[in-house]
Amino acid sequence: MNDRKRILTGRTAVVTGGARGLGKAIAKRLADRGANVVLLGLEEELLAQTAAELPTASRYWHVDISDDESMTRAVADISRSMGPASVVIANAGVAEAGPFLDSDRDSWRRIIEINLIGSAVTARSFLPQLLETRGHYLQIASLASIGAVPMMSAYCASKAGVESFAHSLRAEMAPRGVSVGIAYLNWIDTEMIRDADRYPVMKKMRRHMPHPARTTRSSDHMAHRVVTSVERRAPSVYVPGWLRTSQLVRGALPEVITYVSRRKLTHSRYTPTGLLGAGGQAAWRATRPQ
Repeated sequence: MNDRKRILTGRTAVVTGGARGLGKAIAKRLADRGANVVLLGLEEELLAQTAAELPTASRYWHVDISDDESMTRAVADISRSMGPASVVIANAGVAEAGPFLDSDRDSWRRIIEINLIGSAVTARSFLPQLLETRGHYLQIASLASIGAVPMMSAYCASKAGVESFAHSLRAEMAPRGVSVGIAYLNWIDTEMIRDADRYPVMKKMRRHMPHPARTTRSSDHMAHRVVTSVERRAPSVYVPGWLRTSQLVRGALPEVITYVSRRKLTHSRYTPTGLLGAGGQAAWRATRPQ
């Protein structure tokens, strides 16, 4: 094992949305590199199961990352139990698809709360620890951060928001020794995406994307690239690599996407999917009265 792959040994790494999918895969990769992993999320049984499977001294906290008070309590407990975090990966995210005009206003808002507000709450909560350890904060973004598509307005708005947030945070934290990275990821073979493919709106939207843009990749492949970027304290990582070139043409993307939409969606009528996947349903239940 080379020096780069030993850099995480014994350090505390935090992953939000760590119960399933990409978050779980990232947690496993971090633990394989020797990190003690903190899992945060809403699915308590799955969080406990994942933490128990990890080979290092890892634990979970059942918490809504968009709730400031709950996160403050959790972070204080984490500091006492695990020591200060050296790595924080803001991974938690939910999505839905369908026309904005017909969308449920509460589920639309919940996507913004989890994806954007939750990332900001995560950063605010852990930055004192990252300043202490001169650590690394990684924001999971998306192709949607670069080019917004129709029928996913809340998700695209939230991912564009986290990209801008991370850029701003990077400039603030650089003089203080904390590095900030952004992971631009395309479709991942997770339960959320498999659930999305059951809906006509998602099937049609993906079908009209260029082939490279609609191809899914495994969570493990994505996690490997993400954790490698953490070890390098990289300012960005693009998976697949061609996403980097989309930055060069992002100014033209809105007109191209609108042109395609006029041709392909003119005579279509779709209903909203609601929050996708079991993780999305868990995020939805967290807002409902018991």
